[in-house]
Amino acid sequence: MIHVENKDLVIPGQILADDEYYSGRGTFKENGKICSSLLGRVSLRNKKIRVIPLKSKYVPKKGDVVIGKIKDVRFSMWDVDINSPYSGILPAFEVFGREKKELNKVYDVGDVLFLRVVDVDEIKKAKLGLKGRGMGKFKGGIIVDIAPTKVPRLIGKKGSMINMIKDKTKCKIVVGQNGLVWVKGNEDMEQLTREIIHLIEAEAHTSGLTNKIKNKLYLAIDGELPPEEVEETEEEFVLEKPKLQNFKEELEQEELEQEENEAEEEAAEETKEKKEKPDIGEVIEEFKRKNKSKDGSLSYSDNSNNSFILNNK
Repeated sequence: MIHVENKDLVIPGQILADDEYYSGRGTFKENGKICSSLLGRVSLRNKKIRVIPLKSKYVPKKGDVVIGKIKDVRFSMWDVDINSPYSGILPAFEVFGREKKELNKVYDVGDVLFLRVVDVDEIKKAKLGLKGRGMGKFKGGIIVDIAPTKVPRLIGKKGSMINMIKDKTKCKIVVGQNGLVWVKGNEDMEQLTREIIHLIEAEAHTSGLTNKIKNKLYLAIDGELPPEEVEETEEEFVLEKPKLQNFKEELEQEELEQEENEAEEEAAEETKEKKEKPDIGEVIEEFKRKNKSKDGSLSYSDNSNNSFILNNK
């Protein structure tokens, strides 16, 4: 028997269902009952029941992509604030190998970076790295802070929500799994994007959110509602790995197009050379035609004493 509905707000210790249901994250079993272990929203999927916390702190996991701020520069590493109770470090060798450089001339206190969690030790300290497309230092823009559990809702199904915001505001947006979002664009659009992100965070549990966000964007930018509404499929708000968003992708696309153009030019040049080069078979046939004698033999002689005869009988 189930005592709650999907997306209900529940408190710690509240009975959610009997034991014919499966206990998921944010719940525990006691005396044949499944109870909530935290304050959050119910998530039901088939017979599995979970509770998604309203607010939570980011716990680093290997492979996560995060946004961090340099808070201290040491002899061989940078201390990085990754919006978590647990600390992050960026070792110098992850940036320039065995080469020795002054760390504060590369990244200094206050710099904001896009990083990957390389490893996590037993006390949850995260070792960070910069290997991967788009990793590195952000220049300009603003940082927006949201609950890490709301990151999937901000991204949307197959990137639908975040792409809609980027397309309409023309802002560059990079989302870290630790709940930090980098936004860069026109100053007014940056502030609008901040409002939109906070609205998604506040109403992540509500239905029809995609249409609501689209309407707000169109009203703020165009002064009128969009011509048609988007059909929205509800989805579970589970913290998953977002697709890596490469803020250097425009430059790489230009390089790719240049390579394709060069390849086409080379192919055209090769075709031209083949057309200009005489065919040896055609040359021989032309030679035979011009030098054919009455008796059916082919003969050729030059001004020297040497000669040869080709007989095709």
